[in-house]
Amino acid sequence: MGPTNIALVQLYQADQTLRRAQGRLEAATKNVRIQERRVRDLEQNLNGQQQAIKEQQTRANQLELDIKSRDVRIERLRGQQQAAKNNKEYQAFLVEINTEKVDRNKSEEEALKVLEQVERGLAQIKELAAHLEGERTKLQAMKDQMGDTVAKLQAEIDALRPARDAAAGAVQAKALTAFERLADRFEGEAMSALSKPDRRREEYVCTACMMDLVTDVYNKLHVRDELVFCPSCHRILYIPDELPPETAVNKKKTPREKPAGDVPGATTRRQESAADVLKSLTPEEDPAEDPNGQGQVHE
Repeated sequence: MGPTNIALVQLYQADQTLRRAQGRLEAATKNVRIQERRVRDLEQNLNGQQQAIKEQQTRANQLELDIKSRDVRIERLRGQQQAAKNNKEYQAFLVEINTEKVDRNKSEEEALKVLEQVERGLAQIKELAAHLEGERTKLQAMKDQMGDTVAKLQAEIDALRPARDAAAGAVQAKALTAFERLADRFEGEAMSALSKPDRRREEYVCTACMMDLVTDVYNKLHVRDELVFCPSCHRILYIPDELPPETAVNKKKTPREKPAGDVPGATTRRQESAADVLKSLTPEEDPAEDPNGQGQVHE
């Protein structure tokens, strides 16, 4: 492979090593992160309920003021009713007083409901606050318990990061941009090695998606210094160390030359065949001419 592809492979290997270390840190802190999310959810729930209680208490205070103001108005109307000059004025004040009483009763009923809600909400808030405090204590204990492990894993990541940055600095800008884009898309799996499933056949597949590749993909990667992408998953292809040219490319077998002389045993076989032919052509003697079986009778 050319220098660009070699640099990309080195970056890919350094990036994979760093990502594995980061994965170990994430796995080690998974329970802590779950507990942190639980505490955060409880805090949001508590804050929401506290805000709702404040709004309900404000509403209860407004209703209480409304009830008091209606009581004052009712008393004033009663005084005016007593000073009425005629029955018509008296009845008008009476209707107004009764209307104020109805509205006052509605405000009072609503105020009682709101106060009941406030009372239940305060009990829930107290219970939720106690639960939250317990979860916070549990979270702190988890952090204290695994503090050394997290510190070691973080130190490992910090030690690996410079090698990854140095490998990235050795890659051309255009190739690095393609690598970073694919790494973000495939969670670090930006490249894919070639594989030759059958050593007897010059056929290759992408190890990431297992799709067949064109036959000359190996020669293209081996000879040229350019990025070659899998047509299916679009990862950057590369030649792994375990697939050198003598293994990847099949050599054509030279045809065996035939010997100049006759094949051993051919003369014998031809002689045997000729004897069989002559034998078949020799006429048989008539046994009737020699009754003794000795051939012809001489005079």
